[in-house]
Amino acid sequence: MARAGLTVERVTLAGAELADEVGLDRVTMAQVARRLGVKDASLYAHVRNLEDLRGRIALLAADEKTLRIAEAVAGRAGQDALVAFANAWREYAHEYPGRYTATQTRIRIDPELAAQAPGPRRAGLLTYGMLRGYGLAEPDLTDAVRLLRSTFHGFVALEATGGFAHERSPEQSWLRALDALHLALENWPATPRTPADPRTPCDPGVPTTPPQGLPS
Repeated sequence: MARAGLTVERVTLAGAELADEVGLDRVTMAQVARRLGVKDASLYAHVRNLEDLRGRIALLAADEKTLRIAEAVAGRAGQDALVAFANAWREYAHEYPGRYTATQTRIRIDPELAAQAPGPRRAGLLTYGMLRGYGLAEPDLTDAVRLLRSTFHGFVALEATGGFAHERSPEQSWLRALDALHLALENWPATPRTPADPRTPCDPGVPTTPPQGLPS
């Protein structure tokens, strides 16, 4: 029987808070149970196992991060939208390091649970919408998404591990990186047509709906 007052949302949030404090890979069911003041067995009425809990933490984080980004970019376009998007991403990673790690880690998530979570898909729509403001279409959209994700995640991951030892502040480098990304997006090279890939950005056969889960 489930303990009164204990819900899947409370268990997930407790796991997320613990992940921020000790790291996602150090979260255990026993630690979560102690945090909630219950026995380990009580948790299994709400989550199946540790993998299920980590998946729920990842979806919680995706929803939170996407909402923060959506609020930041609302009403903005071009470079303003790009900077707001990037800063919201980085701030979330700093504030919630364990949850952020969950969004960047390959975790097996129940397909039905993932289908009900709006965060991952909304993140894709936000990102693709911002990039279309630069006049990009597929396949350049997907390439640009990968460039942004690589830059944002690479930067915050290096920050988290103390990877920037030079006397120049990371903040200065971050701002310059965003300037460089803006220039790259404004001057995106045309995708060459080849016999193996005859599509053009105007080809109605080119998909315009972002893949599920991009970007995470």
